[in-house]
Amino acid sequence: MRIALDGMGGDNAPVSNVKGAVDAINEYKNVELIVTGDKEILEKEFAKYEFDKNRLEIIHTTEVVENEDKPVKAIRSKKDSSMVVALRMVKEGKAEAVVSAGNTGALLAGGLFVVGRIKGIDRPCLCPAIPNVKKGMTIIADGGANADCKPRNLVEFAAMSDIYSKKVLGIEKPRVAVANVGAEEGKGNDLVKKAYEELKGLDLNFIGNVEARDVINDKTDIIVCDGFTGNILLKSAEGIALSLMGLIKETLMSSTKGKLGALLIKDDLRKLKAYMDYSEYGGAPLLGVKGGVIKAHGSSDAKAIKNAVRQAIKFAEGNVVEDIKEFINEYSKKEEEASGDEE
Repeated sequence: MRIALDGMGGDNAPVSNVKGAVDAINEYKNVELIVTGDKEILEKEFAKYEFDKNRLEIIHTTEVVENEDKPVKAIRSKKDSSMVVALRMVKEGKAEAVVSAGNTGALLAGGLFVVGRIKGIDRPCLCPAIPNVKKGMTIIADGGANADCKPRNLVEFAAMSDIYSKKVLGIEKPRVAVANVGAEEGKGNDLVKKAYEELKGLDLNFIGNVEARDVINDKTDIIVCDGFTGNILLKSAEGIALSLMGLIKETLMSSTKGKLGALLIKDDLRKLKAYMDYSEYGGAPLLGVKGGVIKAHGSSDAKAIKNAVRQAIKFAEGNVVEDIKEFINEYSKKEEEASGDEE
């Protein structure tokens, strides 16, 4: 199993990327890593650790896609960047999947223009996961790749994330719901009403509409929406979690009684913090392209990189791309048949 890693992408690159790569090699015995970036810098970092060097290949690149770069322009102009070269490994079949903590927009553009869209898929979607109150996770499909969508897009997002949840997350029968302003059927704008009707006809565990407050309440495993709505849901949930942890700490530290109480529950607080930590969940897959593309959080530490590599391994082992191709072929046939009946 060969996974490409953008060695220079992310706020903590290359230090965290290298440590995460080493931890992945040491923990996942079936993985070989191709790490792209400045070879001199990377070799110096890798020299600090003990690991099976036969399972590592470093490919020298001369450029880096920065967070300030315009996504499409960066992909087209920085062809020798660590991100583009890593993406090219997937396109050329030299790696089954790619992991990057770099510029999100550039990685999405690279997924489209370098790796390529699966034939028949109208738009790929980004599917980040957020923790819910049952100590599981909820997938947001789409989490920000497509601000404006058609009903067909939401149907594709639902089917692709359903496949991903089964094959990578191990959820046998994922609950699929549409993000809406109310739980009742018939609520919402024209987009979600039409998507709702189409989703009822698919072979999914479709449970209807859910409201924003249900995202962390374990009401659904997958919440389907346009990327504009999904990104707001994601950022709101992240912001609330961070603010809540900060508020708890501030409250406990504001009095002697609170400080004593904090000492008694410090282990429980650590568990809570770990549970709400994005690094536990790896990255967000870009579904709908011809290979595994995993977007790790921009501020990923070594653990997050290692877990994103694990996610990429499961993605490839689960044949997610092949299953998506099979779905879209069947879905397109049904659309053609329905169109013929109407004529």
